[in-house]
Amino acid sequence: MSGIETERKFLVAGDGYKAMAHASSRIRQGYIPAKGATVRVRMRDERAFLTIKGRKAAGSISRYEFETEITPSEAEELFKLCQGGEVDKRRWLVKSGAHVFEVDEFYGANEGLVVAEVELSREDEAFVRPPFIGKEVTFDPRYRNSYLCKKPFKEW
Repeated sequence: MSGIETERKFLVAGDGYKAMAHASSRIRQGYIPAKGATVRVRMRDERAFLTIKGRKAAGSISRYEFETEITPSEAEELFKLCQGGEVDKRRWLVKSGAHVFEVDEFYGANEGLVVAEVELSREDEAFVRPPFIGKEVTFDPRYRNSYLCKKPFKEW
């Protein structure tokens, strides 16, 4: 997959998203140091992915994203190149209107943090907010997974 990713991110209030979810998966991910891009290695249940994301322009919620599936053994080798720890979370998928919210419930050093993201086709696209959506944190870098690897939620 390759293209432009446009997403908004929100804190989650309560755990009502679990009853609304139609699917969930366990995710482990880490980040390989790179200048000018974010390089992520991810295990999602039994599948593995390598993702490269470009930088966002100031004030934008869109950026270039490239993702390809790799083998789990390749992912394990790439995890050895990651720096700053790993993120461990469960992702819940919740349909709301025409969109699907990805709700990430974090474990380990980020325990207690729950964040929802919605991907949009354009920056000004309207969407239906499910009842569990709280404060928007799209522009707060502390809620990026790459940041949470370096500075976990429990240390804030």
